Amino acid sequence: MPKFVHLHTHSHYSLLDGLAKIDTLLARTKELGMDALALTDHGVLYGAVEFYKKAKQAGVKPILGVETYVAPRDRFSKEASERYYHLILLAKDNTGWHNLIKLITKAHLEGFYYKPRIDKEILREFREGLIGLSACLGGEVNQALLAGRSEEAKRIALEYREIFGEENFFLEIGDHPNISDSVKARGPIIRLSRETGIPMVATQDIHYARPEDAEYHDILLAVQTGSRLSDDDRLTLKEDDFSMTSPEQMEEKFKDIPEAVGNTALIAERCNVELTLGAIHLPRFPKPEGKTSDAYLHELIDARLEARFPKNKQTPEVLDRLAYEFGIIEKTGFADYFLIVQDLTSWAKAHGIAVGPGRGSAAGSIISYVLGITDINPLQYGLLFERFLNPERIQMPDIDIDFADTRRDEVLAYAREKYGEDRVAQIITFGTMAARAAVRDAGRAMGISYPFCDRIAKLIPFNMNVRDALKKVPELKDLYEAEDDAKRVLEAAKHLEGVARHASVHACGTVISESPIAEYVPLQLAPQDKANIITQFEMHSIEDLGLLKIDLLGLKNLTIIEDTVRLVKETKGEDVKISELPLDDKATFKLLQTGDTTGVFQFESSGMRRYMKEIKPTQLEDLIALVALFRPGPMELIPSFIKRKRGEEKITYLHPQLESILTSTYGIGVYQEQMMQIARNLAGYTLPEADTLRKAIGKKIKSLLDEQKEKLLSGMARNGIDKKTAEKIWELFPPFARYGFNKSHAACYALIGYRTAYLKTHYAEEFMASLLNAEMNDIDRIAFLVHEAKQSKLEVLPPDINKSFVNFTPEGEKIRFGLLAIKNVGEQITRNIIEERVHRGPFKDLNDFLSRVQHKDLNKKSLESLVKSGALDSLGVERNQALHNVDELLRVSSIMKKSAPQNHHSLFGDGAPSAAIRLKPTPPATAQEKLAWEKELLGIYLSDHPLYSHAEKIKNAQVKPINEARLVKNERLNFRIAGLISKIQKILTKTGQPMLFAKVEDLSSQPLEIVVFNSTLTKTLPVWQENAVVVVRGHMSWRNGEPKMICEEAQKLA
Repeated sequence: MPKFVHLHTHSHYSLLDGLAKIDTLLARTKELGMDALALTDHGVLYGAVEFYKKAKQAGVKPILGVETYVAPRDRFSKEASERYYHLILLAKDNTGWHNLIKLITKAHLEGFYYKPRIDKEILREFREGLIGLSACLGGEVNQALLAGRSEEAKRIALEYREIFGEENFFLEIGDHPNISDSVKARGPIIRLSRETGIPMVATQDIHYARPEDAEYHDILLAVQTGSRLSDDDRLTLKEDDFSMTSPEQMEEKFKDIPEAVGNTALIAERCNVELTLGAIHLPRFPKPEGKTSDAYLHELIDARLEARFPKNKQTPEVLDRLAYEFGIIEKTGFADYFLIVQDLTSWAKAHGIAVGPGRGSAAGSIISYVLGITDINPLQYGLLFERFLNPERIQMPDIDIDFADTRRDEVLAYAREKYGEDRVAQIITFGTMAARAAVRDAGRAMGISYPFCDRIAKLIPFNMNVRDALKKVPELKDLYEAEDDAKRVLEAAKHLEGVARHASVHACGTVISESPIAEYVPLQLAPQDKANIITQFEMHSIEDLGLLKIDLLGLKNLTIIEDTVRLVKETKGEDVKISELPLDDKATFKLLQTGDTTGVFQFESSGMRRYMKEIKPTQLEDLIALVALFRPGPMELIPSFIKRKRGEEKITYLHPQLESILTSTYGIGVYQEQMMQIARNLAGYTLPEADTLRKAIGKKIKSLLDEQKEKLLSGMARNGIDKKTAEKIWELFPPFARYGFNKSHAACYALIGYRTAYLKTHYAEEFMASLLNAEMNDIDRIAFLVHEAKQSKLEVLPPDINKSFVNFTPEGEKIRFGLLAIKNVGEQITRNIIEERVHRGPFKDLNDFLSRVQHKDLNKKSLESLVKSGALDSLGVERNQALHNVDELLRVSSIMKKSAPQNHHSLFGDGAPSAAIRLKPTPPATAQEKLAWEKELLGIYLSDHPLYSHAEKIKNAQVKPINEARLVKNERLNFRIAGLISKIQKILTKTGQPMLFAKVEDLSSQPLEIVVFNSTLTKTLPVWQENAVVVVRGHMSWRNGEPKMICEEAQKLA
């Protein structure tokens, strides 16, 4: 039996209060010779499953618990004077564990007031299987003792004993001699224990693993409270030690009451929760009475087969694959999974919601294809079912579904309606401190200047931790060694990075459960949306518990497809069946070959455009390969891929049997599925065995690789392949860990790309309008798209009160700006204007407009914006005159509103009587003013652009377009760019010298930041003015992973 066990422990899941991660706590437990540990985070069970799983693996007995909050009266009472007390709850058995889940769920959903609170009513209801400890100084018993109310403390203690049962309640006692209240409470607790017979239990209230972590924990608390270490009266535990102590230390601390130490071991012995990780808990899909899930799935497959495979296409290969897959689904018991997923996709399609053609390995299933879950025929593209569902490793299949991002919530609402509000929930996720943020936060708490910390942070590459950055970034290492403040802040950041900082809702993860989810998982309100209930376990814990997790993703490109199809129907009367598009459309491939791929999913980047022009794709297989290859690592194979397609490089195979496997990628191994097929065809692997090989290679564990190598070579030898050739074939495999991509996923995303290219080719105006609408909140992107439209001879017309709708819309072979895209013009006033115009005809003049639009949001700001943007030009309004008479226009509008008939609630009424408008004469707006107003209100120059008048000079200056400049990696290459200065930021350096940052934009892409150091600024100062057109010479800098140009010369174009 262990002699001491820590029963009060906080991990980093006690957000911004605990410092230690689960792994650290378990390692420290083993290091100190203990073999059991309790996890008791504040008010949550976030880390429980991770802790349980890792503790079991580490040989540490996990004790699942929580430091809960107890409301003084009841959990529904939320008065300022009534907040909470602390109480430790430990689960003795599985009943206690489920009761812990229910208590924490109720605390969050019913009792939240500053903290998630339970009360004694529900504690009595769900007390079975629980052990209670009176907690730290914040406990109800201790608070009464510290206040000198010993009789009240006794009453409270006896009440808790009565609630939990005589053997299940303990008085917690700590030893923190530097905290006066801890010293003050010690004697009274001992006396109370002697008097009542309630046993004591010694705890340490762990908040970090080692004593030396105390300073970093103190920094964490300062980050939580937004304070500095130097501040007085801030939350801190620095007065004493709250690290994990050894059994010997605890025996010494409590040598006067050794039973308090011994009781920890007795409690640990009694806590024996057993979680059944890995078991599958699938909900049952509602079926017609008398049918099993397998039978109903088979019935659906038969009913939908002909839509995918007409009778003459139902070959033995198709039917055999269907039978094989169905047999595995039947054997593994996953029929309900397929039924649930197909129901979601079918419902979405029936309600006009765009659904993606698939995602991930699910496209390897022909049953998914027949059911309409995916749109890729796996036989046509060599996709493997075993990559999706391996019958030799039974685990929940993973089907992720893409929906139009603006309508994903409708699918979620349908799932809640079908399966029950209490059986569907979104999954929590945790934001952790990244290295850069840890540097900035630690520096702020430590009182180190922000510019200095920002400089350090920017030296750390994205997605790299502090330790690796110190090894790989010489400048950072030099700073660490030369500057004490740099060393201090980086040491702190090492301890803070990776610590959970906040909880939020996972972007797509959703749980569907057979029983109420709260029977398996604690729930809480979403931090940013109190109407949304989410799980307290993140997705890996959800999967470990065997619950059904489906990723319902929102994809903007599907919204673009959906909107394009709708606009085509509205403007041309055509019904575009997106899932029935021909996949060999010559015009679509011609567009792709030109690299004109703005808005084309997966193929829009400048690098991809370049490869499109070089590879000249002629089939979907080419697009699939490019999706797979266009990533760090395999990208180096693209030049050879292109040469082989063009016939400029010879295609060779190590063995004749490789040709049929690698022919679609011109002899280059690109996909994981190809690796699996090689193992099957050449070494006699079954496909499930080949999937195990794939996973072994992905893990890069030498022992697993050696085992697979021996098996593969033996298999090839049995098939008559000589040892030398077999060894060379094996050498193809390890690089797959870096190069190999899931072909099923690549095929799905290539198909979305093809579909967007098809719509762009055949319905250019509708596609571009939809693209502009999808990017409404990104002004830089809108400007770029308008420029791209002009390059494609597609004119974008300015907003017009009599022609514009809410969003961008096709108008003949042009596109009309939407009223909602005008800054300061909100959705309600926009819809009011359009409804009035649609029902009663165009506005005749300004008087007519003011008399008919009586909405409360027609105010000074919105009216000025309509005027300056040119939206009222068609009413015969001169912009400058209207602008200088806005107050008069609003006065007239107010008179009309007041004199309108009282019963004028309808758009079909006669409207308000007109009033005389007396406009003061004003000089008309200049062309420059109109351009400036367009930029201000529309975010772009629409009717003209300041760069157009300088086109010849810019051409003679031999400049690079900014979209090309942003790709230049050679930091020694000097070149010129030209553009308009859209923003300037001036700062002082550490030495007090001025320098500036300028955003310069041309017509090709988003702006480029120009860095002008003092030495250059002194020579070019007059150049740097907003809205000036300049030519800048310099070189690129990628120091922080973002392209910037370091200016060496600059001149203004007159």
